[in-house]
Amino acid sequence: LNEIYRIKLPGKPTNIGEGKPENQNHAIIFTRGEALQVIDMNQDNYLEEAFKMRNVLEEFESTKYGKSKPTILGLREHIFTGSVSSLAWFMSNQETSFVTIGQRVLANPLKVRFHYGHPDIFDRLFHITRGGISKASKTINLSEDIFSGFNSTMRGGNITHHEYMQVGKGRDVGMNQISSFEAKVANGNGEQTLSRDIYRLGRRFDFYRMLSFYFTTVGFYFSSMVTVLTVYVFLYGRLYLVLSGLEKSILLDPRIQENIEPLQNVLASQSVFQLGLLLVLPMVMEVGLEKGFRTALGEFIIMQLQLASVFFTFQLGTKTHYYGRTILHGGAKYIPTGRGFVVYHAKFAENYRMYSRSHFVKGLELLILLVVYLAYGRSYRTSSSLYLFVTFSIWFMVASWLFAPFIFNPSCFEWQKTVDDWTDWRKWMGNRGGIGMSGEQSWEAWWRSEQAHLRKTSVRALILEILMSLRFLIYQYGIVYHLKIARHSTSILVYGLSWLVMLTVLVVLKMVSIGRQKFGTDLQLMFRILKGILFLGFVTVMAVLFAIGGLTITDVLACTLGFLPTGWCILLIGQACAPMIERTMLWDSIQELGRAYDNIMGLILFLPIGFLSWFPFVSEFQTRLLFNQAFSRGLQISRILAGQKDIG
Repeated sequence: LNEIYRIKLPGKPTNIGEGKPENQNHAIIFTRGEALQVIDMNQDNYLEEAFKMRNVLEEFESTKYGKSKPTILGLREHIFTGSVSSLAWFMSNQETSFVTIGQRVLANPLKVRFHYGHPDIFDRLFHITRGGISKASKTINLSEDIFSGFNSTMRGGNITHHEYMQVGKGRDVGMNQISSFEAKVANGNGEQTLSRDIYRLGRRFDFYRMLSFYFTTVGFYFSSMVTVLTVYVFLYGRLYLVLSGLEKSILLDPRIQENIEPLQNVLASQSVFQLGLLLVLPMVMEVGLEKGFRTALGEFIIMQLQLASVFFTFQLGTKTHYYGRTILHGGAKYIPTGRGFVVYHAKFAENYRMYSRSHFVKGLELLILLVVYLAYGRSYRTSSSLYLFVTFSIWFMVASWLFAPFIFNPSCFEWQKTVDDWTDWRKWMGNRGGIGMSGEQSWEAWWRSEQAHLRKTSVRALILEILMSLRFLIYQYGIVYHLKIARHSTSILVYGLSWLVMLTVLVVLKMVSIGRQKFGTDLQLMFRILKGILFLGFVTVMAVLFAIGGLTITDVLACTLGFLPTGWCILLIGQACAPMIERTMLWDSIQELGRAYDNIMGLILFLPIGFLSWFPFVSEFQTRLLFNQAFSRGLQISRILAGQKDIG
């Protein structure tokens, strides 16, 4: 054997850089010619389009696109997976609007189009001498495609867009697939925000091109994050007003009473525009240009009937969570999404693992805020419409974040699937972690993996994480003074006694945890006796408080709303300080507290699903609503086949 060519790669073979861009830069030396088209695994091509390749390559010699000749030729894409399901249709329309009307404007007149993936054609000779067609540094170049566009622009290149040729492309068709893709892109944009490439381009562009560059790259994600943060600031401000009594004094002021009607009108008009309908505007414009605006209006109405607003509101939460976490802690990882035909029923435990921290926790926090604001302001509000106008869009966002994964999950409301999901969920929650246990098998393993970013982050980020967690203490501080058992006292002792109650609950949890460890396997009887004693003690204390202390059912519900956020705050601080707490006996208590909260959240989410699964028409309605006629027929056939298999 004669050695013809040898490639020497820098560094260790297992730790070179991000896999995909590293492979691209490695493969470029084996190519020939002056132009290089990058095609991904999820792309197709058409024979009639291939005949246009000669015309496209002539564009490299054109001088009509600026002072320099083009170095990257951008092509239009045709999304061919739009007919699979309503989700695939939403993504198809979104992607079509971006690769046509979006990139057309980015290229001309804004001159801020970069390389957003495939099927762009590169000037090979230009890029092979200027760092290749991808940047491959670990973590920071997670979205490797756009960095080649940054690279080309910074080195005097010119990027254009051409729509007379198109290449087929398959997009994600399942909810979890789409969310994984959105998470990967949001992580990538977080790393871009921290990169020196963005800084250098921002410094060198003129003012107007810089603004265009910002709003078409990281600015979109930053604005999405600010939008969600504004909701939090608004609701926590309202929480302070209602618990402190300021809102009551303001609304009961005679001077304010005269202007309450104009205020309601302003809030009503504001709520209409907060429904997320503007996100669909680019799609409507693109369909209108290509098929006519009557068709575009019809498709817009159908998309709303198929709950497009719910889907896009949910994806807003995905973008915000992963972008914000990457900005704060860094360490983004490549998330393989796949592009297969994977419309299948995802189990409840799988959905919980995927969306628990990004959507469910935040949705439940906003839900508690809305409930507290409603409960403690009802007595003095002259009209319930004021509350509705103020909070309608936020209720919509909460419902989307909590239940969108289940609404868009095929066969989610079938009774047998629901029973199987509950059994799988309980098994997953009860499994103890251990060596070799993955997050899909055990709650403990998953819970530890969810905190991995906290173990590698900076001290400044940890301090900020702890400071943000302190917001959950506001509920307890405000609510305890409104309890009837407090008898309108404003003494600090009331707040101190509430902490005594909280510590008692934590001690009881610790006793149960120790009892499970010592008696759980060998001495079942002793463990049951311990739990029985604790239960009897709890009933006795509650009976005394009801009989002598003046405790009411309303107080018990209010205490639940006040103490649950406090326990979550303790849990978050414990997770942030894990390296120190793990060496003490408190770590087991933190873990049991986390298990208790995940059990509660899972039960809250599962109850509506179980209730709706009782009614067979709900599953049929979901199938007809979310999937086209052919796929609905396929689901029916798969049920019949499954039934025959069970009989056999």
